[in-house]
Amino acid sequence: MNKSGTSPKAILALDRMVHEPARLAILTVLAAAEEVAFLFLQRVTGLSKGNLSSHTQKLEAAGYLETVKTFQGRIPVTSFRITEDGRAALRTYHQQLRALLPKEGKS
Repeated sequence: MNKSGTSPKAILALDRMVHEPARLAILTVLAAAEEVAFLFLQRVTGLSKGNLSSHTQKLEAAGYLETVKTFQGRIPVTSFRITEDGRAALRTYHQQLRALLPKEGKS
């Protein structure tokens, strides 16, 4: 333990799938909406198409999001939804992160 009472083991216990900044941003956006289109998610996160695609594939493989493919007229549209497992992982991650932070009023 260090001076703030934070255990290095607690930091290492964070879910790395969620902890990666791009994936955390993706899950955070998805948690606030029912379904999000690829282009909107790209615009909001600032990720390149390839980077966003790579991260969403990893999140889907982990069971944290699902990909929805539809058509608007003849135009294919890819969207994403966060799964219950994804919501639970994000919630757990936030709880673990809060536990790592020093309590207010203490240094």
